Formats: sequence, C-alpha cells, structure tokens
Amino acid sequence: MPDRFSSVDDVQLAAEQRARALIDRQLADAGWSVQDRKDLNLFAGPGVTVRETIMKPGHGRADYLLYVDQRAVGVIEAKPEGTPLSGVEWQSAMYAEGLPAEVRLKALTVEGRLPFVFEASGSETHLTNGFDPEPRARRVFAFPRPETLARVLRDAEADPDSPTWRAKVNRMPALITTGLRPAQIEAVTGIERSLAEQRFDRSLVQMATGAGKTFTAVTSSYRLLKHGGFRRVLFLVDRNNLGDQTLREFQNYATPDDGRRFTELYNVDKLTGAGMVGSSHVVISTIQRVYAALRGQQVADVDDPGVDDCTPDAPVEVVYNAQMPPEAFDLVIVDEAHRSIYGVWRGVLEYFDAHIVGLTATPVKQTFGFFQQNLVSEYTYAQSVADNVNVDFDVYRIQTQITDQGSTVDAGTIVPVRDRRTRRERYETLDDDLSYTATQLDRAVTSRSQIRLVLETFRDRLFTEIFPGVRRCPRR
Repeated sequence: MPDRFSSVDDVQLAAEQRARALIDRQLADAGWSVQDRKDLNLFAGPGVTVRETIMKPGHGRADYLLYVDQRAVGVIEAKPEGTPLSGVEWQSAMYAEGLPAEVRLKALTVEGRLPFVFEASGSETHLTNGFDPEPRARRVFAFPRPETLARVLRDAEADPDSPTWRAKVNRMPALITTGLRPAQIEAVTGIERSLAEQRFDRSLVQMATGAGKTFTAVTSSYRLLKHGGFRRVLFLVDRNNLGDQTLREFQNYATPDDGRRFTELYNVDKLTGAGMVGSSHVVISTIQRVYAALRGQQVADVDDPGVDDCTPDAPVEVVYNAQMPPEAFDLVIVDEAHRSIYGVWRGVLEYFDAHIVGLTATPVKQTFGFFQQNLVSEYTYAQSVADNVNVDFDVYRIQTQITDQGSTVDAGTIVPVRDRRTRRERYETLDDDLSYTATQLDRAVTSRSQIRLVLETFRDRLFTEIFPGVRRCPRR
C-alpha cells in the first residue's frame, strides 16, 4: 500500500514540475525575468517573476510573485497540468492579501489585494483583473507582457473610477443617432449593452446585406476607441479585396461629434506583419493573414491566393508571438461571421484576449453556437424590404442539361486540377472516364462551358424575359 501511494505522489510531483517548467517558459516568452528568491534582482527588467515567495504566517507560499517596475502587482497559483482551474482563484486571492511586510512596502494593492491574480497549469491560464468593476477570472492564451500590466496600472492611476474598458463601457455617452438607421442604432447599443453586462465575451449582429453592417461597425469602433477605453481593433474581412472597401469606409467616416474623418483621429492600416500592429488603432485583415503574421511571416499588401484562399484541412494550431501578443487587440470584428471557414480558424480568434463581434446577414446554428447565443440585434432581409432599405427580388432560374443530369469527362482528356488548400493548378490526363452528378457541379467539378452558357443566356434574355420593356439595367 505505501508503495502505491508513493507512486501516486511521484506522479503528482512530476506533473507539478512539468507545469512549472511550462509556466517558466511561458513567462519568459512574454518578456518576464523569472528568478528564484535567493537571486532576486528587481532591476533585471520591467517585469520580474519570483518563484516560491514565503507569505505571512497562515498564508503559505505564493508559487510566483509578479513585480512590475519594482512593485509587487500580482500572483500566480500553479497547478499540475490538466487540473481544472475553476476554484483555484480563492487561493490566489488569499495569497494577495497575505503579503509579508517587506513585500507590502513595494506592492501596489487594490483594497488590500494585489490587482492581478493568475491561475495556471502550463496548458491553461486564467486571469482576474482587480481593476475591473466586477473582477472575475477569464481564460487567456498567455501571460500578458510586463508593459501591458504597466499600462493598466497607469490607466488606473489616471482614472481610478473607470480604470479599465470594462468599467468605461458602463459610462458611455449617449449615441448620436444622426445619419443612423434604426437597425444600426439597435446594433450599436446592443453591442455596448453586451460589453457593459459582461455576461458574454462575444456578440452577434444579424443585419441584412445592404443595411449598413460596415458603417455600424465603424460607428462602434469610433465610440469604443474614443469613449470606451479600447486601444486597438482588429477588423476581419472575408476576402483581401474587401479590405480595401472597409478601409475606404473608415477613411470616409465623418465623426458625428466634430466632423473630422475617422482616419484624421486614428491610424487605420491593412495588416502587413505582426510588428506593425503597435502603431495602428484599427487593423484590417483576413484571418489567413493574421495567422501568417502570428507565424512570423510578412504579408504583402496585394492579393495572394496562396494566403487568402487557404483553407486548412484541420483546425489550425496557434503559437505565441511576442510581436502580436494576445492582448494586442481589445475588440475583434468578424465580418461575414456565418462562413464555416472560421471553424478551422477558430484558434486564431480565440488567441486574442478581446471581445468578438460578429456581423452576418445569414447566421447558421454554428454561428449562434460560436457566439454563445448572444444575438444583440436582429434585422432581417424581410424587414429591410419593408423599410425600403432593400428591394425585393424574383428568382429567374436558368437550367442546363449538366445542372439537371451531370455529365461525363472522357478518359484521355487533359484537365486542370486545383488544390483546395493552396489554389494552385496542375494538369492531369484522365486514365478513366470521370462521371459527376448535378450536385457535384461547382463543388467537385467546374464546367466552364456551362458557366459560359448561363452568362450568355442571362445576357440574351435580360431585356426580353427578365426585365421586359426595360432599356437599361435598373439601378438602386
């Protein structure tokens, strides 16, 4: 029996040692100087982490004590990898209140507690920010950098009543509704209400195409940057060419309070690499380019099918990048959030310690699931037609033999084959007949002659059957 318990203890000890080795490396990656108590040097860098600090009697030891600019500001409670972290937070809080006298002299506390409380297991990290109006633990991808915590401390000293954006969003000024449609007003106020309530870390806006989703997002970005304490916004577009359109929306946006353009007040840039983020207030990108930047790649400001059309076969794995740390963005806006592509890219979205806002006209059940059922506003296509924002439509169906019955490509035919992931084409000679069904058309097989026939039919019947009596294409 003693041997069995000894074996269990050895396994537990080994798991704790592995966790601490992982935590040490994660802290070092985030710019912290990790030290033992006997080698303590608070001037080794802006952020110093001290292992195994002895607390006041009855409070045990702190696994790690964090110093920023020579002041104790936080603690880390380390647990073996795989240990659920819920329930550990109270221990960390106890340590924060149990500072020994010599440490308390060099400590910054909030109501007698250190403001930054972490729980970590090497594979999972939770953070509680004591400056938030209702401090609660949240999962983060990695430890914040020392300069990030230093900025939070400066913000708290400058505005002790509303030190963080979670406090500031509770005191937002009234929305100037001039130039906004009712649906846009509902969306902006819904996003801000969700941010203030802090029940969810994601918000979904359903708005019909053509009803002004991007203008709504620009309005929210402006208010949160100016009044909400947000420092940086990531705006994810579906395709790289849509990034140029989004950039123009920001450039043309006249701020409602003083009339200046958005870009006269805030830097708006398209993503070119992780290192450029620090000088921007709004960064526009596709999710593929963000992933490339996290991997340390430079991203050219031109269309690159090898990057922009890349769809991995399995969910991507994201690793820490010090030039674009998880705290780089406070808000991530995902345009066209219904796209299933975001399933495999989910790791990129969840890398950032940011509130995620999704914009879509056509949500599906996976969309609602990702956004935690937190639909903050809804404006359907039918409502937009009733409001004369959009026009109704009729369906004109063009059928071909291939769309009804499929077809066969004969053996010996040389055909282009495109790689789904890289979009690169190569030519192959078919060894056997290739038969495909109508449902496989434009999915597994593309027939250029069929596409040409549809376009020619549309052209020839545009003013005879589709719009009889009309001499030119109707415009909105």
